[in-house]
Amino acid sequence: MNKNPLTKKREHLFSILEEYDALVVAYSGGVDSSFLLAVAHEALKKNLVAVTASSPVHPEWERRSATAFARQLGVEHILIPSREMSRLEFRSNTKDRCYFCKKYLCEDLLKIAGDRGIEHVAHGANIDDFDDFRPGFAAAREMGITSPLVDAGLTKNDIRMLSKQMNLNTWNTPPMACLATRIPYGTPITPKDLKMVEQAEQVLWGYGFTGCRVRKHGNVARIEVDTGDVQRFLDQEMRSAIVEKLMKIGFLHVAVDLEGYRQGSMNRDLAT
Repeated sequence: MNKNPLTKKREHLFSILEEYDALVVAYSGGVDSSFLLAVAHEALKKNLVAVTASSPVHPEWERRSATAFARQLGVEHILIPSREMSRLEFRSNTKDRCYFCKKYLCEDLLKIAGDRGIEHVAHGANIDDFDDFRPGFAAAREMGITSPLVDAGLTKNDIRMLSKQMNLNTWNTPPMACLATRIPYGTPITPKDLKMVEQAEQVLWGYGFTGCRVRKHGNVARIEVDTGDVQRFLDQEMRSAIVEKLMKIGFLHVAVDLEGYRQGSMNRDLAT
């Protein structure tokens, strides 16, 4: 019986990972890196280390979820402090921000791998990621970080479907991106702004807006939610409650983007 294409891709990924004697995985706790970690655990057993960067650009709930998932798998998990917020080239928020962030992370990952005598480091990039502006991938390639999901030809939807088949509770996790993506290019990134965004998005999650984004334009919160959820803001009671909570966080104005959530919407600035 012929195997379906999805099964073939998973088997291809497994065979790629089997070739490694041991592996360090850059692990954020999102759909892609969690799937990579789970399959790598099947292939390599104990010869595997997951490393998660702890930083103001990543919400606290992501770190907690990543820790819980790695513990459930039984994979060694290391939390490291990231360095991007101490570097001006990142904080100044140019279009190359992600390049520098990834470069610093890769340096730390390679050091951990070297200290343990591990030759290979992987991250969870997938085929669909190349559809957006991702300078961080260039840094990963330059540093010799492998992309097993790309090599296996896996898309985001493939990864979600396979994760569901494997009963991974991350299969339907909303898309994740660092909080710096909520700040327009050219606006310096500060811990205060990152915390405001994180708190504002937690408010929206509390009202059931999963996968939302709060883009911070000065003192304006521009809310992006799935297009099917935009009409929910017609409810005056809920809308007033959200506005009040976001103003308590520090925003002076609250707006809802009628286009809804778009991955990488801030990258429009690059075309102007």
